[in-house]
Amino acid sequence: MEAATHLQKTALPGVGMRYDLDTQTGKHVSVVVHQDGRRTIGFHDPSDDDSCKETVALTPQDAAALAQVLAPDSLRAVRRQVEIDLVTERIPVTKESPYAGRLLGDTQARTRTGASIVAVLRRTGAFPSPAPDFRFAMGDVLVVVGTREGVNAVGTLIAGG
Repeated sequence: MEAATHLQKTALPGVGMRYDLDTQTGKHVSVVVHQDGRRTIGFHDPSDDDSCKETVALTPQDAAALAQVLAPDSLRAVRRQVEIDLVTERIPVTKESPYAGRLLGDTQARTRTGASIVAVLRRTGAFPSPAPDFRFAMGDVLVVVGTREGVNAVGTLIAGG
């Protein structure tokens, strides 16, 4: 009978995370993901987990290259998602802004620009995920996420342009 593939995850305090894979052919492989991004692959005797036969240290670039070979379609999908090119900027609400003292919903920022106001920073604190009824005050700083064009459009909108 063939062994089933089994993946186990173990925290290594001060080091990172260890992933152990028992392959369907009965082999045992470990990957340690270090906190600094390095990866170490270890090959073990299936009957003695503490007996490591060989290790291979990989830089983040080595690991990415190996991932491309092992799962090319998955990595391609991740790269497409990363290529969305989202930016985050802080946009001040100045005394010239037509939205000082008005509600977030009045801006219709997401509908008009495609960018989202994800937080408001105020001298007294931060307000993450503000609702449409959140009232802006002069001096607030809006944290905006979106495409470069969308974020620029929010800046223009809040400035009154």
